[in-house]
Amino acid sequence: MIRAFLLSLGQLTDPAILRVFLKSIGLTLLIFLLLGAGLWFGTQWLFIDQLGWGQDAAEFALIGEFVATFLFGWVLFRAIAVAVIDLFGDRIVVAVERKHYPQALASAHDLPFARSLRMGLASAGRALAVNIVLAPAYIVLLVTGFGTPLLFFAANGWLLGVDLGEMVAVRHIAAGEMKAWRATTRWSRWELGVIVSALLSVPVVNLFAPILGAAMAAHLFHGRRA
Repeated sequence: MIRAFLLSLGQLTDPAILRVFLKSIGLTLLIFLLLGAGLWFGTQWLFIDQLGWGQDAAEFALIGEFVATFLFGWVLFRAIAVAVIDLFGDRIVVAVERKHYPQALASAHDLPFARSLRMGLASAGRALAVNIVLAPAYIVLLVTGFGTPLLFFAANGWLLGVDLGEMVAVRHIAAGEMKAWRATTRWSRWELGVIVSALLSVPVVNLFAPILGAAMAAHLFHGRRA
């Protein structure tokens, strides 16, 4: 895992990876801002225009909406960032394979954009669904001081392990072999997911975390096969 991290970190200046980074971070921030603006104006429309609440009550509701958005924004940002990286992730994997695993690149299967889009949407849907289901447990565990982050990293480590691992595996493994591959790589993918989930929780670093995760997934996949 350390080798995968250091190799991925050293390739961040690769022009192909930098292009993916700029595209992915731009699209991620745009989607995040559009969703935030839509939620804000939607709340105003609901409470003021439709329910006829007074301005004071509506402002209180808007403050509550802002707090909720702030608290769960880290979940939403993670879901959007990983979904977006699924769209461009094959380019990161190709850059890693071109430099470190040229033989594997020669036999890889390119993913159609439609499949990458489906994988990205499925990733975002899983992340939001799981974290919404776990939200009550997150709140209850706040009293422990450490239970909430432990549960968050455990759950999102599993989610990210699925997303990042399969992003690489589908380029090299036949559909009939995926089940066996998932079973034998479960813990290494979860470990990768936990690390990337932790990086996504650190300001500024979280902008690079999906890129690092995709590159690390490529190194782990090919390192294990070798």
